[in-house]
Amino acid sequence: MQVTSSVREPLVTGGKTYHDVTHDVSRHVEAKPNIRWFLAFLTSAGVLALGSIAVVATVWEGIGMWGLNKTVGWAWDITNFVWWVGIGHAGTLISAVLLLFRQKWRTSINRAAEAMTIFAVICAAMFPVLHMGRPWLGAYWALPLPNVFGSLWVNFNSPLLWDVFAISTYFSVSLVFWYIGLIPDFATIRDRATGLRKIIYGALSFGWDGAAKSWSRYESVSLILAGLATPLVLSVHTIVSFDFATSVIPGWHTTIFPPYFVAGAIFSGFAMVLTLMIVTRKVYKLEDYITMGHIELMNIVIIITGSIVGIAYITEFFIAWYSGVEAEQYAFINRATGPYWWAYWSMMTCNVISPQLFWFKKIRTSIVATFALSIVVNIGMWFERFVIIVTSLHRDYLPSSWAMFYPTWADVGVYLFTFGLFFTLFFLFAKFFPVINMAEVKSVLKSSSDKVHK
Repeated sequence: MQVTSSVREPLVTGGKTYHDVTHDVSRHVEAKPNIRWFLAFLTSAGVLALGSIAVVATVWEGIGMWGLNKTVGWAWDITNFVWWVGIGHAGTLISAVLLLFRQKWRTSINRAAEAMTIFAVICAAMFPVLHMGRPWLGAYWALPLPNVFGSLWVNFNSPLLWDVFAISTYFSVSLVFWYIGLIPDFATIRDRATGLRKIIYGALSFGWDGAAKSWSRYESVSLILAGLATPLVLSVHTIVSFDFATSVIPGWHTTIFPPYFVAGAIFSGFAMVLTLMIVTRKVYKLEDYITMGHIELMNIVIIITGSIVGIAYITEFFIAWYSGVEAEQYAFINRATGPYWWAYWSMMTCNVISPQLFWFKKIRTSIVATFALSIVVNIGMWFERFVIIVTSLHRDYLPSSWAMFYPTWADVGVYLFTFGLFFTLFFLFAKFFPVINMAEVKSVLKSSSDKVHK
């Protein structure tokens, strides 16, 4: 019998025992893929294959395939880069920050959020590499190579180099954190498996034996990694914002970008977690583990971060007016009333207005409304990055330098490629890895001793 608090709703419903948790999560890994998984996987793989045509064309012909011009030198490429980095932020926040703050509600969603982080960072890293034009000739120069390769060409004053260090560190720590959490669950699946599967999961579990010393070291390493990852939540998107904030271009040269970008990243990351987890809980029948309580708490985070983003938009306009700099004032007026007004007002509608609907409990606890609004938020965050980048560039100081950006099929194709890559990797993860952290979910079950099952 499960003991529940009279104050709080249980984190896991249905009176689950330890054995139930193991069975409910492991059965999706052990069963053969069903037709729905195959259809979803083939769809994402098809999008990946279609988008790869644009990637190959870009590498073969150069970035002249994109819609860039002399005035708008950054557009969809950096827009998508910043957007994907933002998507990955919720994973680290849920895993590291909430672990340090002992928030037990993270246990059912942290595994999928961590996986989402890794896949999103892989998608983000593609864009700077492709933007190099001929990455095989110069990509490695972004690394701190020893001087035996020649003179050290790395320019440590460049925010783009800061991106390399931030993203690579973020990816490395997130990957290790994710894998360490998987080891006990791999061991559980190993013990239930036979034949080749037992060998594969045995290798993945690194000889985990479940001894007290192993669990003690597991807890220690998890806390150390959480401590390392927590500053990354703030630092990574802060450094990404420096790509713009350290320039002198009107609309970019602003000190509000670091906190504004971090809040926006958490905002979009939680929206993507909701999009994925709502589908996962339905398809895998995990409603007892990913409950309405989890969804409501994530919606509350979206309300808070969405409100911070809205305040940042207002602050930008105020500072532009207060500065008295005519070029700065024009940059913001142009965003709202210029040729790209539709992108600006789409951003405002999706990012400022739509999250406020979550103040109503009926909407906050509605699966359909939450799913729809989570997609709307991510559309709005894409438009935010597009507005910041393109509208600040397309009107230069000289009217003779004014230009419009129009995406080409290659721009759209590369973006589709990253979508295909992200969902293909996520579907493979959901099928062959335990999508919920069994070990941590068991730690939040309060079961009487006569009902504890292995």
